[in-house]
Amino acid sequence: MAVAALFAAVCVGWIPLVAAQDAVPATPVSQEERIVFPASVSQGTLVFGKVPPGSRVRYRDRALRTTGYGTVVFGVGRDETGPLKVDVTTPSGRTESVSVAVTPRDWPVERVNGVPPKTVNPPPAIAARIEREQAMVTAARVRDDERADFALPFQWPVQGRISGRFGNARVYNGQPGAGHSGMDIAAPNGAPVKAPAGGIVTFASPDLYLTGGTVLLDHGHGVSSNFLHLSRIDVKVGDRVEPGQVIGAVGATGRATGPHLHWGMNWFDTRIDPLLVLERGQ
Repeated sequence: MAVAALFAAVCVGWIPLVAAQDAVPATPVSQEERIVFPASVSQGTLVFGKVPPGSRVRYRDRALRTTGYGTVVFGVGRDETGPLKVDVTTPSGRTESVSVAVTPRDWPVERVNGVPPKTVNPPPAIAARIEREQAMVTAARVRDDERADFALPFQWPVQGRISGRFGNARVYNGQPGAGHSGMDIAAPNGAPVKAPAGGIVTFASPDLYLTGGTVLLDHGHGVSSNFLHLSRIDVKVGDRVEPGQVIGAVGATGRATGPHLHWGMNWFDTRIDPLLVLERGQ
């Protein structure tokens, strides 16, 4: 099936946004009662499933929204081992638990040298500022709108070489840090950054200590994108942004050694790999 036709089918509810060879119905039931999830997923994946519209769905301790055509979505973290359990209760009262295996990934080490030492080992006052700023960003990720911008194909926010990959272990100036939370794309300073999908701006600040110019864009159902190190911000909180709309410009603000765009994606507080989201639409 062509890509355009595939996504058209997803949006009207004909099929879920998973590859047919990877999706398995839990039990042989009528088309209207089918529950379909991928049999296995990789760490860092944004997982799509299909349930009868109006079903109640739980993943871990969270009730998942369903779209009008029965699509549900959730994220799998970098260090998730699985198997994942999804509980579904259909409108007819049928209950079913679906198990999804998790495929581990290799996380190479990325060494980043030349960053300002005070961003690696900040003094107490700066550490307190970082904690406050990160709390504001975290608060912007709790939004759970009915909008389904996440269900359409994503596009690159800027063209360039991938200079840092999601999940890879980071070593800053020789000091081990956490796994990389997104994808770095090397691009010239001032290059326009475009929205990879539609959404609502939930956070915008020109000067966070670690991430510099920062924008968060909510795509619905807990799925969001973050754009870091921007030299310019062209949107404000509350703006509706359409796919391909310019939201700012590439920069090297915050903890950065040169101009690039850090594009991260989350499902609520679970970080996911933007590259896998892009590949889904190909």
